[in-house]
Amino acid sequence: MTGRRLAAGGLIDRSRPLRFTWEGRPFQGFAGDTLASALLAGGVEVVGRSFKYHRPRGLMAAGVEEPNGLIQLGEGARGQPNLRATEVELVDGLVARPVNCWPSARHDIGALAGLLGRFIPAGFYYKTFMWPNWRWFEPFIRRAAGLGRAADEPDPDRYEHRFAHCNVMVVGSGRAGLEAALDASRAGARVILAEQDTLLGGPLPDPAWVEKAAAELRDSSDTIVLTRTSAVGYFDHNSLTLIERLLETCPGRPRQRLWMVRAGRVVLATGALERPLVFPGNDRPGVMLASAVSRYLARWAVLAGERAVVFANNDTAYQTADDILDAGGTLTAFVDSRASPPTALVNGLRARGVEVLTGAVVVGTEGSPALRVVEVRQKGESDRRLRADLLAVSGGWNPTAHLFSQSGGKLAWDEAIAAFRPDLSVQAEISVGAAAGDFEPPLAIEPLWRVEGPGRAFVDFQNDVTAADIELSARENFVSVEHLKRYTTLGMAPDQGKTSNVNAVAIMAELTGRSIPETGTTRFRFPYTPLALGALAGRARGELFRPLRRLPTHALQRTGRAVLEDYGGWLRPGCYPYPDETPNDAQQREALAVRQAAGLFEASPLGKIEVVGPDAAEFLDRIYANTMSTLKVGAIRYGVMLNELGVVIDDGVCSRLADDRFLVGTTSAGADRIAAWLEEWLQCEWTDLEVLVAPVTSAVGVLTLCGPKARVVLEATGADFPLGLDDFPHMSFRQGTVAEIPVRVARVSFTGEASFELSVPSDRTVALWDELIADGLPRGMTKIGVEAWMLLRTEKGYFHVGADTDGSTLPGDVGFGHVARRRHDFVGRRSLHLKEALRQDRLQFVGLEVVGETSALQVGAHLRGAGVNAGSEGYVTSAGFSPILGRGVALGMVRSGRARHGEELRIVSGQGMGRRVRVTAPGAYDPGGERLRG
Repeated sequence: MTGRRLAAGGLIDRSRPLRFTWEGRPFQGFAGDTLASALLAGGVEVVGRSFKYHRPRGLMAAGVEEPNGLIQLGEGARGQPNLRATEVELVDGLVARPVNCWPSARHDIGALAGLLGRFIPAGFYYKTFMWPNWRWFEPFIRRAAGLGRAADEPDPDRYEHRFAHCNVMVVGSGRAGLEAALDASRAGARVILAEQDTLLGGPLPDPAWVEKAAAELRDSSDTIVLTRTSAVGYFDHNSLTLIERLLETCPGRPRQRLWMVRAGRVVLATGALERPLVFPGNDRPGVMLASAVSRYLARWAVLAGERAVVFANNDTAYQTADDILDAGGTLTAFVDSRASPPTALVNGLRARGVEVLTGAVVVGTEGSPALRVVEVRQKGESDRRLRADLLAVSGGWNPTAHLFSQSGGKLAWDEAIAAFRPDLSVQAEISVGAAAGDFEPPLAIEPLWRVEGPGRAFVDFQNDVTAADIELSARENFVSVEHLKRYTTLGMAPDQGKTSNVNAVAIMAELTGRSIPETGTTRFRFPYTPLALGALAGRARGELFRPLRRLPTHALQRTGRAVLEDYGGWLRPGCYPYPDETPNDAQQREALAVRQAAGLFEASPLGKIEVVGPDAAEFLDRIYANTMSTLKVGAIRYGVMLNELGVVIDDGVCSRLADDRFLVGTTSAGADRIAAWLEEWLQCEWTDLEVLVAPVTSAVGVLTLCGPKARVVLEATGADFPLGLDDFPHMSFRQGTVAEIPVRVARVSFTGEASFELSVPSDRTVALWDELIADGLPRGMTKIGVEAWMLLRTEKGYFHVGADTDGSTLPGDVGFGHVARRRHDFVGRRSLHLKEALRQDRLQFVGLEVVGETSALQVGAHLRGAGVNAGSEGYVTSAGFSPILGRGVALGMVRSGRARHGEELRIVSGQGMGRRVRVTAPGAYDPGGERLRG
C-alpha cells in the first residue's frame, strides 16, 4: 500500500499517472480516479469547511450525494466554483482548492465562527441585524455569503443543446436499468440510456455481464448510450433535461451538452442513496458512509482509514466490514444499534476476529482536525473509547426519488425500508430496482433517527443544521416541512438534502408527535444536481444571447451612415447623420425632409401574416375588434386586436387579396407573437374553421416612400400601373412592377403624408432600394431612420401600441369605443361591457402642447390638474420637437382626457416640473388629413 492506495485492484489505470495540485501542493493519482479518490489516496483528511460554522469537513460519500467535498476547480476564466470532488474526473495538470476557508482547509480563520455558535442558531438572521439598521450589517453579511468564487472573466468554453425523442428513456445503468434498456431495445424501441458515472453498471460485481450488455446496446442503431450524463430535470409530458459532461481532449470541443428529451415512457433506475446517522460528533472528518468506504475500495483501490469502526442499523454495512477486512484493513469493532441483528452476519464477523457490539450506539467522536477516537455506549455497559481514524456509518437507504417527485409523482412511506419510495405515478413512468424501494437482499432495518448526547449532532452537513436546530424550529411552531426547510436552511445546500431530508423529517415527526407520513416531505425541485449556467445558455451568449434580426438591406445600411440600434429585436437604422451632425440633428433633418419633399424608410420588420381559406373572413371578424369581412378585394382597413380582457395588444392594416385571402399587418414587435396567437385560436378554440395562417414577414421586404414628392419619385422609378389620386386612392393597394421588380404597393400612411408602401420578395429589396435612391436623391428624397419615423407619427397623433398603450389600455381609451357596439362576437368583446371598462374616468389618449414655450416635453412626465394636490392624473407617452411646427409635440394618457380638451395641467415629475401643458385632440399636424390623401 502506498499512502491509502492499495498495491493492486480497482478500476484505475496505474500505467497512466496524473499529476495535480491541491491547495498549491503537488499530488499524484491515476487515470480513472476522481479528485476525491486521489485526495483520499493521498491522505488528505480535511477537504473543506462547512458554511456557517466553518467546521472541518472530510469526504463523506463517493458520488452526487457528497455534502462536504465542494471545491474550486481551475483558475481564471475557466475557474468553476462549488463542484463536488467526487464528480470531478482527474486529469493531468488539474488545479483545485477547497472553498469557504482561508488560508487553508486545515487552518481556517473562519473557524472562529464556531465559537459564536450559541449566538447564531437556526433562524438567527430573522431576529438579528434589525437594530439599529440593517444597512450597517449588510456589507459584511453579503461578503460572508456564498462558497466558491465565480470567474470575473467571460467563460471561454462552449456549450451545446441537443433535442431528442425516444420511445423509452432509461435513467441509471445498474442491473435494473441495463435490463430495462435491453428489453426495450430488443423489442425494437428507440432507447436512450443515461448514466451519470463514467462507467456503466454501478456497483454491480459482474463486470463481464455489464460489458456484454453495454456492447449489445451500443451495437443497436436505435439506442443511444450516454455516460457522464446526469438527468437533472423531469417535467410535464415526459420531458427530461440531461447534462452531458464531455471529455476536454479536443480543442474547441464543447465542455457540456444539454439534452432536452421527450420520451414515450421513462424508466427510473436511479438506485438509492445511503443516509448517515445522527449522533454527536458525526461531522468529524473520517466519518463516512459505509457504502462510500466500499466503493472507494472496489473502484479506486483506496482504503479510507487504517483503523475502522462500523456503525449501522441495518444489514448492508456488514458487507463494508468484510470489504475492509478483505483489503487488509483493521476493523476495531462493528457497532449495531439493533438488539438482535441476524446471527449469521454477527457470527461471520466474529469469526474473523471482529468485536460486534449489539444494541450499541456511537455517542461521540474525538480528534483534531480529523477522527481519532470513537465513543461507544452499549446498554448495561460502561462507555468505551475506541481508537479509529475511520467511522463507516449506515442509517439505511433512501430510494433516489428526486426525478420521480419532479415528474409530479407522489411518494409513500414504507416502514419495511424506513424510507419514502415512489407510489403514484402521474406520467408514463416506472421506477425500478432500488429506486422503487426493492432492495436485494432486504435491509432488515431498525430505524435510529438520532442519538442523544452532549455535543452537536448534524443533520445537514454543508449548512450546519443540527438536531438541536430542528428542536428549536419545533419549539417556535415551525411544524411544516416547508417551513422547517426555510427556517433552518436544511436541504438548501448544494446537495439539496440528499443525505439529510429523511433524517430531518423523522426527527421533526418525533418532536411534533406525528408520524413520518403525516409530517411529509418537500417536493424535490430542478435541478437534481447543480449545473453550469453556461449549459442552460448553450450558444445563447454574446451576440447570440438575443439574436437581432437583420433587414434585407442590412449590408447597405452599414455602409450608408446608418446608426444601427435594436428596435423590437431588429437591427435597424435609428438615423443617418452627416459627419457634422448629432443623432438629434439627423432626426430633425430627416423628419423635415419628409414634410417638405420625400423620405425612404425600410419597414421590412412590420408583421405580415397571410390568412387563407373559406372561413378567413369569419376568422378575422372574430380576431379584430372591427369588421374585416366587408372589406373589398384590393382595399385596406386599419384594425386593432384585443386579448380576452379587452386590452389592446396590437394594431395594423389588413388587406384583402382575394375573397378567401387576407394579408394581416402587425407591429414589428408583434409579428411572431400575433402569428402564434392566431394559430392558438385556430387549434384550441375554433377548430371548425377552415383557415390557414402563414407568417411571411421574413419573406417580404418593405420599403416605404412618403412625402409630398413621393409620387414623383415613384413615377421616375417606373411603375406599370397608374399612380394618380383617383386611380390609386388612400387605403388601397395595387400589384405590378416598379423598376421591373414585382411589387405590391399599398397606400397607407404612418406619418400623415402621402405614402406608398412597396412590398417585394425579400431578395429583391436591395435592388429596389438602389433604384429608389438613384431616382429619389436628385428629387430631394432623404433616407429616414426610426427616430424620425416615430417623431412624424407623434406629430400626426397616431397612437403606437407599446409606447402609448400598456397592459390595461382598452379600445375606448384610444378612441375605438364604438367597437363595443358590434353585434358580431370577437376576442375581448365581453370584457368591454364590464363595469371597469365603462368607467368615465379612465386614462384616455390625448394630445398635449406646452403653454407659453416651444421646447419638448419629457416622456414619462406625470400630469396633475389645478386643485389636485396628490397623485397623478396622467402622463406623457410620446414626445419630441417638431421641426415643421417649430415647437414641441406630445401625446399622453390623461384621466377623462377627451372631456378635458382645452384644460391646462401641470407637470409634477421629472425635469420639467411646474410646466403647464394644454390637453388637445391628438394630431398637431394636418388634423384634417388632407396631406395623406393627396
